[in-house]
Amino acid sequence: MFAYEFMRTAFVAAFLAAFVCGPVGWFLVLRGQSFASHALSHVGFAGAGAALLWGQPALLGFGLSAVISGMGMGMASDRVIGRDVMIGLVLSLAMGIGALCLHFLTRSAGAATALLFGDILGIAPSSLYWLGALAIGCVVCLGVMSRPLLFASLQPDVAEAKGVNLRLLDVLFLALVGIATAMCSQITGVLLVFTLMVAPAAASLRLGFGPMPGMAVAFALALFEAWGGLCLSWLSDCPASFWIALLGSVVFAAANGVAHLRGR
Repeated sequence: MFAYEFMRTAFVAAFLAAFVCGPVGWFLVLRGQSFASHALSHVGFAGAGAALLWGQPALLGFGLSAVISGMGMGMASDRVIGRDVMIGLVLSLAMGIGALCLHFLTRSAGAATALLFGDILGIAPSSLYWLGALAIGCVVCLGVMSRPLLFASLQPDVAEAKGVNLRLLDVLFLALVGIATAMCSQITGVLLVFTLMVAPAAASLRLGFGPMPGMAVAFALALFEAWGGLCLSWLSDCPASFWIALLGSVVFAAANGVAHLRGR
C-alpha cells in the first residue's frame, strides 16, 4: 500500500486535516456551532465551483469563500433576527450557485464530483506544502486565542464583563473554521465534511475530557477515522469518504455508550 506515492500523499494529507479538525472541531462543538461547519462547506462549494469555472484552483476558491463567509457569520452574531433562517437561505443560494457552476463545468466534471464527495487519493504531492502551511497556521492561531476563546465559550457574560471582545473572537474563530473546512473537504468532500470536523470532537466531549486532553483525543479520533477509512478503502471497492463517515458514526456511538454507562 505504501509503495504507491498517491497512498503516501493521502496518508499525509489525512494527518494534516485531522491535526486541524481535531482541536478546531472541539471548540466548534463546545460553542454549539456545529452547524457552522456544514454551512461553510456549502458556501465553500459554490466558491470552489466558481474558481474552477474561471480556471483557478478549487481549494483557493473554497478557502476564500469559506473564510469570508465565516467572518460574516461571526460579525452577524446573534443580533440578526432569524439568524438560522438567514443561514438556511444562504445555504440554498450557495448550492444553487454551485449547481450553476457545475452546469458549465463541462471540462471539469471529475473535479466537481471530487468537491462533493472528496478525492483524497487524487491529492497532488505539491498540495501538501499548502495544506501543511494552513495546518500549522491554524493550530498556532488557535493556540494564541485558546484561553480567551475557552473563557468566552464557557462563561460568555463573565468574559465580556472582563473585557473579552466576544465579537472579534467569534469572527476569528469562524475564519479558522472556514480554513479547516476547506482542508477537510479535500478528504471527505462537501457533503461529508461534517463527519471529520464534528464527530471526533463530539465523541471527545461526550467522554468528558478536559480542554487539552479533549483536543488531543479529538485529533487522535479524527486521525483514526481518516487513516482507517483509507485502509478500508484499499481493502475494498468502497470510497474512503464512505468509510470515514461510517467510522465517525461508530466512534460517536461507542463514546455515547461509554458515557451512558458512566451515568453522564
